[in-house]
Amino acid sequence: MAALPRALTELIEAFGTLPGVGERTAERYAYFALRADTGKTRKLAHSLENLHGRVKPCPVTFALIDADLDVSPLYSAANRNKKLVAVVEEPFDVVALENTGQFAGTYHVLGGAISPIDGVGPEQLHIPELIARLKSDSVDEVILATNASVEGESTALYIQKQLEEAGLSDVKITRLARGLPIGVDLEYADKITLTHALSGRQKL
Repeated sequence: MAALPRALTELIEAFGTLPGVGERTAERYAYFALRADTGKTRKLAHSLENLHGRVKPCPVTFALIDADLDVSPLYSAANRNKKLVAVVEEPFDVVALENTGQFAGTYHVLGGAISPIDGVGPEQLHIPELIARLKSDSVDEVILATNASVEGESTALYIQKQLEEAGLSDVKITRLARGLPIGVDLEYADKITLTHALSGRQKL
């Protein structure tokens, strides 16, 4: 005989698939949901059910946008400098840089970093689209804002080489200053650290 009702067991298993959520944490989440007001659980269920249909990647920047938009407002807005592009690994890195309030350029989301051990190669990243965009928008500067990790550094070096081979030698290539500790993802860096890293970016 099962110790818990099937519906509760299934919810625990669902929470357990989330990254960083172990069995005990999944059990606490599920029990909280069970005890919570049904309005809260309905809202959560509704948000999850509609998530994929209401979010899509921007066809230009590959940042996440509302499904009814054509391109990211962080690209199309008149006050954004299209000749300055910050290249980041993941969509939430855009949020981290935007929260500094110090960047008025545009973004390009790679969709990850080169990591052979995880089966991620250059061909799986939005690097060709980046090169095409640098040409079409006549970009003056590219900030390689990949994470301060082995994978992030390798990706930045690979992109630098690709830009050189594409004949984009006139484009200034910079890297975020080393205010970012090694191993810390942009998503988890504080505003002050990111602000200093942006203002102190260095030419490669």
